[in-house]
Amino acid sequence: MTIKPDAAAQAAELEKLTQSLVRERDARLQSDAATEGRLRQLQVLEAVTTAANDADTLDQALQFAIDEICRYTGWPLGHCFHVRKGAKPSVLVSSGIWHGANRPEFSAFRCMSGDPQFLAEQDLPGRVLKEAAPVWIVNLGADRDALRADIARSVGIRAAIAFPVMSGGDVVAVLEFFSVRILSLDDHLLRLMSLMRQIGTRLGRVAERAQALRRLAHDASHDALTGLPNRNLFLQQLDLALQRQWDDENAHFAVLFIDLDRFKIVNDSLGHLAGDRMIIQVAARLRNALRPDHPAAPSSADTLRVDGVSPSYTLARMGGDEFTVLLSDIDDVGEAVRIAERIQAAMALPFLIRDQEIYAGASTGIVFGDVGHTLADEVLRDADLALYRAKSMGESRYEVFDRSMRKGAVSRLAVETALRHALKNNEFVLHYQPIIELQAGTIVGVEALVRWQRGPDELVYPGDFIDVAEDTGLILHIGMWVLREACRQMHQWHRQFPRAKPLTISVNISPRQFVQPNLVDQIKQIVAETGIDPNTLRLEITESVTMGDVERTIRILSQLREIGVRFSVDDFGTGYSSLSYLHRFPLDVLKIDRSFVMRMNEDHERLQIVQTIMTLARNLGIEVVAEGTETEMQVDHLRNIGCDFGQGFFFSRALAPETVTDLLYVPHHVLKTAFVNSLQTAQN
Repeated sequence: MTIKPDAAAQAAELEKLTQSLVRERDARLQSDAATEGRLRQLQVLEAVTTAANDADTLDQALQFAIDEICRYTGWPLGHCFHVRKGAKPSVLVSSGIWHGANRPEFSAFRCMSGDPQFLAEQDLPGRVLKEAAPVWIVNLGADRDALRADIARSVGIRAAIAFPVMSGGDVVAVLEFFSVRILSLDDHLLRLMSLMRQIGTRLGRVAERAQALRRLAHDASHDALTGLPNRNLFLQQLDLALQRQWDDENAHFAVLFIDLDRFKIVNDSLGHLAGDRMIIQVAARLRNALRPDHPAAPSSADTLRVDGVSPSYTLARMGGDEFTVLLSDIDDVGEAVRIAERIQAAMALPFLIRDQEIYAGASTGIVFGDVGHTLADEVLRDADLALYRAKSMGESRYEVFDRSMRKGAVSRLAVETALRHALKNNEFVLHYQPIIELQAGTIVGVEALVRWQRGPDELVYPGDFIDVAEDTGLILHIGMWVLREACRQMHQWHRQFPRAKPLTISVNISPRQFVQPNLVDQIKQIVAETGIDPNTLRLEITESVTMGDVERTIRILSQLREIGVRFSVDDFGTGYSSLSYLHRFPLDVLKIDRSFVMRMNEDHERLQIVQTIMTLARNLGIEVVAEGTETEMQVDHLRNIGCDFGQGFFFSRALAPETVTDLLYVPHHVLKTAFVNSLQTAQN
């Protein structure tokens, strides 16, 4: 018997098969759609990445990304907020980067988003900034925290999505998009959020690249230590000032060239790290002195122009301890002079470096932009010449450039060249000025003074070449020659004229010599080579040297004191000595500067200074030598107030070694001023 299939069962089986086929088809369609969706997302990501890599600016990349995302999603409106980092906290600022904002229906929404009064930090972009992650609002009308919800609904916007652009872990921009349909929180939206995050990362790399380029550009034009403009940027600004003056003869400017007076001593003695700290402090003081609201700035009552506008400026570090200031929009050089005075007042205060008070001071050269310059380098050259004049006239001064300084520069270059030849040809000689014990009237020592025998009949004195030697570093070679020759000569006199208390020899040590790291070894070597009794050697240093680095000064003096060398402070009373440190120095002699001695009989204040130095020296157990003694009245006065020794033209000028030898043959009780003068006359 044949059994026929039940019709109902067949129908059910067919339906089941049909449904299975439909599910397979739908699955294939969904898979194909998903594949196509993923492919399209990859295409969008690739397009944004390519555009980002090719973009010249971050804004170009952001504009392309917004346009591409709107085309992909079909959303009608896209916008970018920049994150401004200067404020605390960061501020969101509407950019000009939009998609679809030109459509009339969105104009009110755009106006509100770009309104400076709109608090984007409290709206959707602010949530993205705070969370540093994508944020979406599927139904904008139901979000009570959205400040733009009402105006969005009025223009037909129903949903919003925003995501951050990340750079170095920070949000640098927020991109927001708006839909006219309520979104569904489904897989498609989640995949879209993933795409947004990836796009934000790609755009962040553009931001990092732009930031790196900005940093490179900044570093190329600014000093790394102080953050000030460097020489290149300063010259560019100076070129612009020259161009403005060519276009408008009333557009005056001035340049100040500033150099610290004793920075090298600090740098060489305390080290480069301490020097860097000092440069940073100097830069801060200069900025403060140049502020229009500086306490020393002119008030409205004595302003330098009718409208009272303060001059604009560019402060730059040229390198080392050199700074420049470009003053624009000034009427006369008097403005530049007043600012230079403010700068000098700021630099005169002590610097605190490694818990030490360091006095530096600054010299300034000023050039006013009416001298007929055509190149920025010419302006700097003349400012530098004025600076040199200021330093040659004494520390902590300013000088205004005049054309005669150029002739001086040519002459200075000639002196430098001739000095180099003089060293090579052994053209330097020493003369010796006697130091007299005032009570007994006897010679107790001499000071070695260098002369340049430039020709058979031309004897050049130190005032005409020492500054050049110091600036060029030639003083290091000249100074060591002077010390060696003086020690050799005194050792010879010791053997020729033995005394119970041998003659002393005083030799100046320049500031540049004193900061040499091998100074102690050099002096020890010279003492050993010449055979001089080190107890008869007195090294003369200035007050500025002693105060440059107190601890190093004490260390060097103590090391040389161990072998018997003695020390004098030259020109005492003219520098920046701190009495709180003076008692710590192993000193033997204070030499009162000639400016006090020569006028003490006419000037009561100078006499008081001399008497104060005498009292200080007695309390410290230090001898005193009065320099510049030229009259009998001065000598009598010094003797009456208890001064130990004198040195000056009243007793003798500096003498050639053979003349000193003749003088030493004379018995002490026969030594008279007239006899010394006759020796000098014979010598001349």
